[in-house]
Amino acid sequence: MSDSSSRPMAAVGHYDTVLPFQAVGVRPFPVTGDLLEAKSILERLAREGYAVVFVEEALFLEHQELISELNQEHSASIIPIPGIKGSLNVGLSAIRKNVERAVGMDIFAEK
Repeated sequence: MSDSSSRPMAAVGHYDTVLPFQAVGVRPFPVTGDLLEAKSILERLAREGYAVVFVEEALFLEHQELISELNQEHSASIIPIPGIKGSLNVGLSAIRKNVERAVGMDIFAEK
């Protein structure tokens, strides 16, 4: 049985976004913007047993359906991260949806 602390982590996105992750032991996978390239990388990382895969928000949005399938089929946690130009609020939206599903209401709603 593999322990998640010994499983690798990866970051997928544009070069400027993912390269800094290397400093903390996360393997960067820069993509050029080719949708098939990003799809292939995401599928490979999930299949190879990566524990966590950080994905730049723009790519996360483009591949939502694939990421949903990978989350169901594999144990990798695929997490959106802001790109170098700033956040698209995808991460907050994903957290909000998961919390709402877990507790049955949107606890972040403003009154």
